Amino acid sequence: MHTKTFIVPHDFTAVADIALQHAIATAKPLAAQIQVLHVVSKEAQIPEALAQLENIIGRFEQEGVVLKPNVRIGSIFEDIGAFAAEHQAELIVMGTHGAHGWQHITGSHALKVVTSSQVPFIIVQEKAVKATGYDSIVVPMDLHKETKQKLSIVANLAQYFKSKVHVVTPDESDEFLRHQVRSNITFSEGFFKDRGIEMTSALVPSSGFDKEVVKYAVSVDADLIAIMNLQRNNLFAALTSNYEQYIITNDALIPTLIVNPIHLGSDYSNMFSM
Repeated sequence: MHTKTFIVPHDFTAVADIALQHAIATAKPLAAQIQVLHVVSKEAQIPEALAQLENIIGRFEQEGVVLKPNVRIGSIFEDIGAFAAEHQAELIVMGTHGAHGWQHITGSHALKVVTSSQVPFIIVQEKAVKATGYDSIVVPMDLHKETKQKLSIVANLAQYFKSKVHVVTPDESDEFLRHQVRSNITFSEGFFKDRGIEMTSALVPSSGFDKEVVKYAVSVDADLIAIMNLQRNNLFAALTSNYEQYIITNDALIPTLIVNPIHLGSDYSNMFSM
């Protein structure tokens, strides 16, 4: 049986440790292994970096998940996609540092890393994962047809964490758009019901949708917000790169699952499946 692989970029900071804890919580039910990756600029830095990674792994080995250290020369912006492809990874879990830290991975910089790979990301801030994992998942649904692609990943996460899913849609004033919103809600209800997952839906103001999503996520004590990365396709959407940056660095410190759109003809239905 194929062993699932998750990746955690680690820069020896506290938020990277938190990202590793999130990855361990997610990997444990699947018996997945975790490749812990550090990127250096010079070959001479490899031995010390490898020793640090091994020390970090030693602190977490009692968790019962296989952790493997990796040190690469290059740039995290350019190399994470290739590393993920090389290991056939299903998920990348990465910490974000605000305005400072490892190559200033924040906001649009984090999105550069995300778009370098087709693998879904969970981006975390300095908020520890619950012992029970992701009990409450918020799923914003805008009017992009691609946003439905993330539902398979959310459903698989929700099934093994026994999560409650909260679908949030913009309260549009235009009747045509309102019809599309209602269609998305109906689609989501059927999708999650077929998989035995409890779901609620909520309408929030379409103006400032990003802030309204975070506000709603706080109100339901969400452990994860799942969004699509649509920054390269902004023709008709509530989602923009500014939206994504706001969600990633939200003040409530809620982790964000980011799914890149995939080509028609393939799907995420087996991603994270048991």
